[in-house]
Amino acid sequence: QVQLVESGGGLVQAGGSLRLSCSFFGRTFNMYHMGWFRQAPGKEREFVGGVDWSGSSTHYTNSVKGRFTVSRDNAKNTVDLQMDRLKPDDTAVYYCAADWAGDTTAGVTGSLSAYDFWGQGTQVTVSS
Repeated sequence: QVQLVESGGGLVQAGGSLRLSCSFFGRTFNMYHMGWFRQAPGKEREFVGGVDWSGSSTHYTNSVKGRFTVSRDNAKNTVDLQMDRLKPDDTAVYYCAADWAGDTTAGVTGSLSAYDFWGQGTQVTVSS
């Protein structure tokens, strides 16, 4: 079983930065693509960005391109989400998720149903 633990959320002013981190426990980290998702109050959970198992390929939703960066450290079993130039619309609970790479030749995906394991989430609040 995989356990994911997010950290780094908090309150920040618009235009500021936050870095979220997700620690992976339980299985072989580099067998999983990793994704970050978010869910704002009253809205569906949505894909933010992700990185493939090797760290060589990333994918982002359009609204965060150029502002957010996903990276992973396979030696430390961690995946980070660097968030810059934050906007009030970025306010949400942020989740990391793991998608086993062994059952597909595709890379990182934005599809929620592809992810096998989820963290508990961390709150990010951006004030205007």
